[in-house]
Amino acid sequence: MSHPLRWLALLALAAVVLALEPITPGTPAPAFTLPNAQGASVSLADFAGKIVVLEWVNFDCPFVRKFYRSGTMQELQREAAAQGVIWLSICSSAPGQQGYFAGKALLDRIAAERAAPTHYLIDADGTVGRAYGARTTPQFVIIDREGVVRYSGAIDSIRSADPSDIPKAKNYVRNGLRELIAGQPLSDALTPPYGCSVKYAR
Repeated sequence: MSHPLRWLALLALAAVVLALEPITPGTPAPAFTLPNAQGASVSLADFAGKIVVLEWVNFDCPFVRKFYRSGTMQELQREAAAQGVIWLSICSSAPGQQGYFAGKALLDRIAAERAAPTHYLIDADGTVGRAYGARTTPQFVIIDREGVVRYSGAIDSIRSADPSDIPKAKNYVRNGLRELIAGQPLSDALTPPYGCSVKYAR
């Protein structure tokens, strides 16, 4: 593809990603089945009756690195697990795009990042990402025990890739889980996501 055509294709993809609207809280969570890093099929229905966190991930995105290199994401994942919450990291990067890994390379990268989700899921054709309106990495959805979306948006309140901003920010995911587990309405149910664009198939 010539350079002008390549740039037009990239601009078209960016327009599609920006046009995606994050799923609205109060909406039933769309069902899905995806392969995990070990090759097993994992369905959202497997976790009926449990609180589920969906995290859109791309380990090479600087906004994602902010939270993994600082240990913040792994801490959130461990906190969630200790409370019986299921954490599903989803990569909607297409093969050949930034963030896509498979096989041993994926397992090695998960180990190198010390990631601790319940499952890392591969959404190579982007079907699940689009169903949830995922347009950035990171981006989050929290689903309640009845299968209803209760939170959709950013991880926190400061739109930056600088780890020094983490302690100053309001962590929407941590707060949302605490409120949901306590049976309280979420203080923030819908926030604008920020980060790198999801690298969907062109």
